[in-house]
Amino acid sequence: MSTGEVVALVDIGIGNLRSVERALLRASSDIGRNPTVLRTSDPEVIARADRVVVPGQGAFRDFAAAIRGGVGDALRESIKRGAPYLGICLGLQALFAASEEATDAEGLGVFAGKVVRLPDGAKDPSTFAAVKIPHMGWNQIALCGAGRGALSVFDAAPPYVYFVHSFHAVPTDASLIAATAQHGPFTVTAAIQRDNVLATQFHPEKSQRAGLTLLGAFLGSR
Repeated sequence: MSTGEVVALVDIGIGNLRSVERALLRASSDIGRNPTVLRTSDPEVIARADRVVVPGQGAFRDFAAAIRGGVGDALRESIKRGAPYLGICLGLQALFAASEEATDAEGLGVFAGKVVRLPDGAKDPSTFAAVKIPHMGWNQIALCGAGRGALSVFDAAPPYVYFVHSFHAVPTDASLIAATAQHGPFTVTAAIQRDNVLATQFHPEKSQRAGLTLLGAFLGSR
């Protein structure tokens, strides 16, 4: 039986929503909840939903074009009224106004800062091996302080999670960064957290038990 809560899984035609949907349903079952997960691009549904999840893989320009207008306005409205928001990968990057990936494209502009490319040609300072870009595969996150929203489930033992990206967010306000990961010489923004907004550069739906734990914490948060 549904709890009556609606989770809007925002479908803008980018990324594998089915894997995110399956992970959300599994995580909700694990914590004894049964929300209605709606895959939707309807701005009215997004604006009214109890929780919003915005995944995305691909190009920032395509993502920005897809959220232009009604969907973008609905996301801003949802965040403003305090609905829990979870952004994944491009769903994190789109919270900022601009990205080096597409300087003529405009994100949501919820937070000040920019999205920058991890430079090619770097060497790992410990092994002197070439650092591969994109940053792809399992990496351990480091939390920037304890007790930060749903990420607090990892306070005792920050996990390894799965990344696939070449760009990462650099917020103007560094206190927005809730977790980082080290990729060679680069300190990558792995997650941001502020009030009702949580967003991860890594993919919870690809991160096995750690990802399900985080999704469960998000779905169980108030």
